[in-house]
Amino acid sequence: GRPRQVPALSLQGSILAVGEKVFSTNGQSATFDAIQEACASAGGRVAVPRSPEENEAIASFVKKYNTYAYVGLIEGPSPGDFRYSDGTPVNYTNWYPGEPAGRGTEQCVEMYTDGRWNDRNCLYNRLTICEF
Repeated sequence: GRPRQVPALSLQGSILAVGEKVFSTNGQSATFDAIQEACASAGGRVAVPRSPEENEAIASFVKKYNTYAYVGLIEGPSPGDFRYSDGTPVNYTNWYPGEPAGRGTEQCVEMYTDGRWNDRNCLYNRLTICEF
């Protein structure tokens, strides 16, 4: 088939392909909403790992830029029940031991430099990573 269009957003940053997915970062940090908008306007969405391989790819950006990143999960109506942005249940997780612990006060999820996840308020500035 035709080669996939690589989004313009990624030209100054890094691109990693894992299976059918392309992960891209521009190296910029922003709030979750701002990242969501940036990814959407580039034709993608906030990167979310659905396998250990994808988690590793996202973690490599987090390590490279030495800053945490948001992943595309949102807490549902019941505390601790995180879902993909389309509302479907999560089929792969890599929580840091003891997380998620926010009990409804931390609706977003950040990735640490070791690839583990922590629930976190959505208003911090975290690394922009999109998936396409």
